[in-house]
Amino acid sequence: MKDKRNIIWYNPVLTEKARKLRNESTKSEIILWKFLKGKQMLGYDFHRQKPLNNYIVDFYCNELMLAIEIDGSSHDTEERQGEDKIRQEILEELGIIFLRFRNEEVKISTDEVVSEIKDWIVKNNKYKPTI
Repeated sequence: MKDKRNIIWYNPVLTEKARKLRNESTKSEIILWKFLKGKQMLGYDFHRQKPLNNYIVDFYCNELMLAIEIDGSSHDTEERQGEDKIRQEILEELGIIFLRFRNEEVKISTDEVVSEIKDWIVKNNKYKPTI
């Protein structure tokens, strides 16, 4: 059985920044958090604004090594897209998998976003339903 504790180092300087980001969540983050918190997503424990390495991801499940990012218009510039790509590649080298959604997608099509996350978990054999 796979160890549930995939511990990934993080820069402690990010702790306060992550706390601030949690207190200043976007509307889309608040919407999605309602479906992720309290192990509501197929029994998996997600954290929001989670420091990993030298970065902070919007949502993270340690057991799945799954990061969920919600991108708003600030991610539309070429420079920011390049930064996001490098950041994602560095974290993927640590075994983290990313699912990305747009702000508008979460606001307008919440059920589809939630369904896509559930489908990913089931399809990747991470979810073993109990009978």
